[in-house]
Amino acid sequence: MRDRINALVKMREAFRPFAPAVLESHSREHFELDHPSPFMLETCQVISPIDLSAITHIDGSARIQTVTHETNPRFAALLEEFYRRTGCPILLNTSFNVRGEPIVCTTFDAIMCFVKSQIDLLIIEDFAMDRAGMPPLWELQAQQAPEKATDDEEVGHLVYTLL
Repeated sequence: MRDRINALVKMREAFRPFAPAVLESHSREHFELDHPSPFMLETCQVISPIDLSAITHIDGSARIQTVTHETNPRFAALLEEFYRRTGCPILLNTSFNVRGEPIVCTTFDAIMCFVKSQIDLLIIEDFAMDRAGMPPLWELQAQQAPEKATDDEEVGHLVYTLL
């Protein structure tokens, strides 16, 4: 997964790992960390029995984000469901942008990044957009759209134009 995201989305060197987002309640099973780390500000050693090569640096460390229902209820619910289905309470975490572009800040930015990249699925709040169902006109629209929307009214107008 690290190689696929680096090549098709981030367009950067294949050796660069991503960060793990983990349910705080399971963090000690996978990382040498004895306190919360909700902002990815520190690294710790990976000790997981699961192969976590996509998030493990060459020195065996990772820049971890711990997640709880109190700090981020929707993300915690996603991690819990992933854990329920796979036995892994960890998801790969990275900034939402492609090489040379600023980090996504609006719904418009997210849709444009999705259209221009090779991302398979985009979820915004309770809505999912699958690349397989993306209208061909979206790519043409994305090439002609401004790089950044300036306010919510413009974002709404452009989003509805795309849909």
